[in-house]
Amino acid sequence: MKLDLTGAAADALEAAGILPQTPKIRQMRAVYHDTPEQDLAQAGVSLRIRAAGDERIQTVKADGAGNTGLFARSEWETPVDGDAPILDDTSPVKALLGNRIQAITPQFAVHVERRAWVVTQEDAEIEVVLDRGEVLGGDRRDAICELELELKEGAPAALFALARKIDDIVPVRLGVLTKAERGYRLAEPVRSVFKAEPVALDAEMTAAQAFQHIAQACLRQFRLNEAVLLADPTTEALHQARVALRRLRSAFSIFKPLFSVDSSADPFREDLRWLAGELGHARDLDVLLDRAPAGALHDRIRTAREDAYAHVDTALCSGRVRRLMLDLTQWLTDGPWLLAASTQDRRNEPVRDFAATALERFRKAVKKQGRHLAKMDDETRHELRKSAKKLRYASEFFSALFEARRRRYQNFVGALEELQDQLGALNDLATAPEVISRLGIGDDPEADALMGKGKRKALIGAAAEAYDALVDAKRFWL
Repeated sequence: MKLDLTGAAADALEAAGILPQTPKIRQMRAVYHDTPEQDLAQAGVSLRIRAAGDERIQTVKADGAGNTGLFARSEWETPVDGDAPILDDTSPVKALLGNRIQAITPQFAVHVERRAWVVTQEDAEIEVVLDRGEVLGGDRRDAICELELELKEGAPAALFALARKIDDIVPVRLGVLTKAERGYRLAEPVRSVFKAEPVALDAEMTAAQAFQHIAQACLRQFRLNEAVLLADPTTEALHQARVALRRLRSAFSIFKPLFSVDSSADPFREDLRWLAGELGHARDLDVLLDRAPAGALHDRIRTAREDAYAHVDTALCSGRVRRLMLDLTQWLTDGPWLLAASTQDRRNEPVRDFAATALERFRKAVKKQGRHLAKMDDETRHELRKSAKKLRYASEFFSALFEARRRRYQNFVGALEELQDQLGALNDLATAPEVISRLGIGDDPEADALMGKGKRKALIGAAAEAYDALVDAKRFWL
């Protein structure tokens, strides 16, 4: 498990007395190699040579099911004499690159001081590693301060118990970036937002494995945008953090048959709903601010928006959010839902079969709810919007399983996105009066312009057309 923390928090942790007094300390330097086109990185593989004293070890790592705090990756280690990698059949690099292997060169370096302790927690033995240093690539660098907890012996629950004990002393957050990813990012423009990454499901997965993989991908997207919001918040990062939470909540709905008899999922669904709400008010003000003309009203909304972003920061810095991420990660990997006899068959169902059933279920819901779209009230249309979101996220989650029908997928999701866009715009109009009332600006002469009343009829017509196109679109899972 990887945990991020600040330098000050690392100092406080060492002084707190929960770690053995004398750590094993090593100065370490690692050089990462790849082709100029980053072929290894694109394949989810990293190649490094790490030097510690006179020892040099080449390590090749291939990503496992997810990079959200808890890692499960294949590794190939080889002692080397110098800084040049050994590119033979002892790792998958040669087979992966073929003739391109000749282009491998150093890309970036990682320098850290590593402090290591062995801790006993609940009869388990855990190695605690604190890395402090930096990643250097070209003329850019990125500071590193992270904890890695590795279970040497005992039950996985002990790993999470120790993480919570640490978080009680100093704030820590799930780490979602490997050192290799940090290095590769130095060659990219600085990013202020992180959209959802493709979910690479394998048809050999079970439904349970697919749910774990999807949920971890959602957590990763949230954590990447959370880091932006805590450092230098942007409207785009706030929006994508909310998207990550919506996708995760949708995943719980899509995979509900896997844990429908297990109430242990309920607290997570409630906390995720709470967190989405904490971010929602700021997002409502972002939308309203975009509509407001320059002037006094715009300034009032902007001030309220700044207060809302401060509230978001307070929520994200709370122990409730940090604990949610830790507890949810443990539940996904080691929760009681994985042992319930009554849902065993659904958990072990081939993911492609599960996906087809789920997609058909959500499509039927959207088709039924949208039949009289033009005559719906706002509340009923909002329920249709939520069903459409679940169908879209399910389509995106499962798309890799139906790659042979890519054209059908694109047409189906294109129609679904158009329906979502129109329903989203209608929802913004429906919520605007409540937001305006909450701000106390309803008596402002310019407030009526924020309602967008003249757009409603056109949006309803566009939504109805999008609904018809979706109903007519061929299903990509059949």
